[in-house]
Amino acid sequence: MKKFGAWFQKQNMYLLVGLLMTGLAVVLGILSFFWTPYGTTTMSVAERFHAPSLRHLFGTDNFGRDIFSRVMQGIGTTVIVSSLIVLISASAGILIGAVTGYFGGILDEVIMRITDAVNAFPSILLALVVISILGSGKQNVVLSLGIVFTPSYVRIVRSEFIRLRDSDFVCRARLMGVSKLRILFIHILPNIWSVFWVSVTIGFNNAILAESGMSYLGIGVQPPDASLGKMLSDAQGYLGRAPWYALAPGLTIVWIVLGFSLLSEGVRRKEEKKK
Repeated sequence: MKKFGAWFQKQNMYLLVGLLMTGLAVVLGILSFFWTPYGTTTMSVAERFHAPSLRHLFGTDNFGRDIFSRVMQGIGTTVIVSSLIVLISASAGILIGAVTGYFGGILDEVIMRITDAVNAFPSILLALVVISILGSGKQNVVLSLGIVFTPSYVRIVRSEFIRLRDSDFVCRARLMGVSKLRILFIHILPNIWSVFWVSVTIGFNNAILAESGMSYLGIGVQPPDASLGKMLSDAQGYLGRAPWYALAPGLTIVWIVLGFSLLSEGVRRKEEKKK
């Protein structure tokens, strides 16, 4: 028992709890693509507004649909959309930040002024502008938020490349005639992962909140696909009659965001211990 207590105290609890919370959400989200307790679009007038029970764990909504099944699908939608947003913005951030940070010059000045201009406006507002041009829908949400979140990654990657571009191992690689492309992505890039991964976990939080907010406004994920933000929006008219309708998607969003917050803090503390 003492050994277990000592082991427990040594662990990074932020990382463990964050992995547990986000892992549960991801498993439910992936499972929803293959199985849900009930059909997510199956309606039943006789079962409208049933309170949570063993038959319907989270109750039913105004159409008699099983809320737990729809929350599962909503998690899957949120995880996929958020992952694509982070993938696009992080990949673009690495490419642009690496080039501007290593080479500098006029290109660096131009890119930095553009990122300053983008960061001067709230991200959701910019995403709304892009959505108003492209139209609503899952793909356009991914594209718009991917573009809007790119500058934050550009700044992080750029600052790390500026810090490392004149380091000893990079200078030796130059003297050996190593190509600039290899220096960028083989020699320098692996040395910034410790900082970059913390930004990625925080980026998931921002992506989840942004996607949920846009779906809540009705310009994000569209029916028949379930979305936690859209479910929350639909439930606000029934708070007095069926409070569980809003609590289920609302608490699920809180659970996922809290999980990724703990995960990012755990990753940060783990990297600090390495130093």
